[in-house]
Amino acid sequence: MKKRIKASDIKETVAKAIFAMAACFAVLSVAAIIIYLLYAGIPAFRETGVGNFLFGTAWAPGYDGPASEKFGILPMIVGSTIATGGALLIGGSLGVAVAVFTVYFCPKKLKKPLVQAVSVLAGIPSVIYGYFGLKQIVPALASISPTGNGTGILAVSLVLGIMILPTVASLAKDALLAVPEAYHEGALALGLTKEQSVFKVLIPSAKSGVMTALGLGIGRAVGETMAVIMVAGNTVQFPKGLFEGFMTLTGNIVMDMSYASGVHRSALVATGFVLLVFILILNGILYSIKGRRAQDADKKSFRMNVPVAEKSAGFKGRTAYAFAVCGAAFTKTFNACADAADRAKKAVGTCFTKAGAAFSGAVSKATRAFSGSCKDENGAYVYRTKTAYCRFLKYLCVAGAAVMVAAIAYLIGFIIVKGVAAFTQIGFADFLFGESGSGKNSLAPAFVSTGALIGIALAVALPIGICAAIYLVEYAKSGSKVVKAIRLFTDTLSGIPSIVFGLFGVIVFNDALGLGYSLLSGGLTLAVMILPTIVRSVEESLINVPTAYREASYALGAGKLHTIGKIVLPCALKGILTAVVLSIGRIVSESAALLLTAGSVKNMPKNIMSPGSSFAVMMYMFASEGLYMNEAYATALTLIVIVVAINALVFAIKPEKEKKSERKKQSGRI
Repeated sequence: MKKRIKASDIKETVAKAIFAMAACFAVLSVAAIIIYLLYAGIPAFRETGVGNFLFGTAWAPGYDGPASEKFGILPMIVGSTIATGGALLIGGSLGVAVAVFTVYFCPKKLKKPLVQAVSVLAGIPSVIYGYFGLKQIVPALASISPTGNGTGILAVSLVLGIMILPTVASLAKDALLAVPEAYHEGALALGLTKEQSVFKVLIPSAKSGVMTALGLGIGRAVGETMAVIMVAGNTVQFPKGLFEGFMTLTGNIVMDMSYASGVHRSALVATGFVLLVFILILNGILYSIKGRRAQDADKKSFRMNVPVAEKSAGFKGRTAYAFAVCGAAFTKTFNACADAADRAKKAVGTCFTKAGAAFSGAVSKATRAFSGSCKDENGAYVYRTKTAYCRFLKYLCVAGAAVMVAAIAYLIGFIIVKGVAAFTQIGFADFLFGESGSGKNSLAPAFVSTGALIGIALAVALPIGICAAIYLVEYAKSGSKVVKAIRLFTDTLSGIPSIVFGLFGVIVFNDALGLGYSLLSGGLTLAVMILPTIVRSVEESLINVPTAYREASYALGAGKLHTIGKIVLPCALKGILTAVVLSIGRIVSESAALLLTAGSVKNMPKNIMSPGSSFAVMMYMFASEGLYMNEAYATALTLIVIVVAINALVFAIKPEKEKKSERKKQSGRI
């Protein structure tokens, strides 16, 4: 008789296949982005030549005809590199200093407000940073510039440095918290001071995590667009000084994409492809650092569990036996050598003793001369270890935290003061909810457009992200190559700059699917952007569901699919809501990708096929036109309020288990 197939088995198989396809979506997305950008950039590479394109110094889109077209991006590569280096010097060093202060030196009462301040700084949209730089940093630099020009490398480095500071600080803090507390206790037991144990033991132990934080900061600085074009000067030339205008790779794409066509448009896509390749290389380096750290941990674990390995059967058992035989032979040889060494030591013991006494006396004299020793009441020497250098580093960390707090206070205070004054002049209700058009400006179209973008993006990305997370946690084998590949591509997708997503949206959604500038095109682009955030957040929440809940459900006769739907997902609901709120925050803050896909209009959209502007895009239009300063300040204040509300909501709905874990980690540091 043929074995009957149960309906439940069919459901399980179909569900597993759906979850697996959702998990592979990140892999397909990364592959599609690379392929489409390369395909669209081939005409520029073919016409110009790869070498001339990468190392050419002239960018002439052919205003006098195709024959005059020249596309060389070397000045933009140099400008982006220098600006990123300046941002890393400012934001990277301050971010690490803030992390060290938060973990080791910050008073307990100030830790929570400081961590929340970092979160707020990380959530502020880039267009606000750019506007702040345009109105505050650029005029201040112009007053000290020999040319009277405040735009350029220094302005961009300062703005990008402030932007990447929270990213570096948050990730470096996590790396420092991961260092075992026993390292600190052991350093103190050996006589080191607190400052010495921090800077000579704990920070070197977290070196790989800190380097990863700096690498991700570099990725964000390289891919930033809106803030850069507001303060860079946007002149295609090699940077000649700190106060000379220049162009970055991302700025060039946004400045020309709206009117480019033919080879010019292909050259812009090729620029995005070059930027994507750089980011992929950077992500590969960071992944290799993580891989080496994991391999070191595995090696330590192997050395600690050799007896267990010797009991394994098959090839492993024979290999372990061979190692054991070699070890026995080595032990015998070592013992023979040790006996010979003992005999030699006894023969020349007198010489060693005299030499040791002489050397000890010399060391004592040198120590008394240079270590600042003094005598106690009994006349014995008491040595004081010099800690001035480590104390100096501690004060630098305190100063870094103070600088960050001052920057946050000044930025938010500036926006609040200017925004309240702007609302007073233009009217609170009229600007937020009034009609737009016929010379009147209002944020009502931005409310509708942003809501539509959020709805479209979540409707597409949330089911895919949840299904992918379910496959990774509930079905895939832990540590398998498939899981590692999916997580690698998911992390890669999260590290791609938003301007590259915008180019992908233009090629696929606007052109290939014929959607044009529309809210639907922008929403689909955002869905690909927020997918890794949803996958990672939901995955963590599913992992935190106790295994006992699943085992109890299986013991009662429930199947795997029923257990996931009735037990696991309800327990992970807070984590899923956290993913939704974080995704909304990303959508509200996004501007560069939406400029290329959803358009930039001030009118009320009629439907999802109409172009529309989110809050960030609307603010960029107000600021770039230079005619609506009050509207720009009011929009900035509205964005700040939304960002603070989203951060508060994330903290409120975060699972209590994660809150307790964070509090335990932070309170455990002295």
